[in-house]
Amino acid sequence: MAGQRHNIGFMALDVIATRHGFSPWRRRFKGLTAEGTVGGEKILGLKPLTYMNSSGESVQEAAAFFKLPPDAIVAFHDELDLAPGKMRVKKGGGAAGHNGLRSMDRMLGTPNYWRVRLGIGHPGTKERVLGHVLGNFTADDKPWLIALLDAVADEAALLAAGRMEDFMSKVALHTQDVR
Repeated sequence: MAGQRHNIGFMALDVIATRHGFSPWRRRFKGLTAEGTVGGEKILGLKPLTYMNSSGESVQEAAAFFKLPPDAIVAFHDELDLAPGKMRVKKGGGAAGHNGLRSMDRMLGTPNYWRVRLGIGHPGTKERVLGHVLGNFTADDKPWLIALLDAVADEAALLAAGRMEDFMSKVALHTQDVR
């Protein structure tokens, strides 16, 4: 389960937490949380432990406790519509069939939070999507996966500062020659 493409968002959080010296993960808000500082900004990492279809419950509980507005939330998630190793950041938008995002939209009452879309590529046909998303990364995926996760962690201070365009540009520079 840990190596599934669907878990690339959790993988990104793990690398950020490790690289920036976050506290150990602990159970809270129907998930696992770790706290730390990135670029001078206090950050709470949250990995919901609910089913994906209900992950918004965990996010909503944490947001309510810390009185966070939706635009202070950044969701890291897998993205079928981006090539493997590519990344985009956007605010708001539709769930595009992603049940975790759909749950967050419902529980937060708005889709107006930030999304770090981590490309896992599309398998080609609709019938193969579920197996692809729930399948593990392969040895061939490791170079781009490691480069992407490292770049996201290396440039996380730009994300924490709200400099989304700079964050995307720097991550793209780090990963341009991989694959």
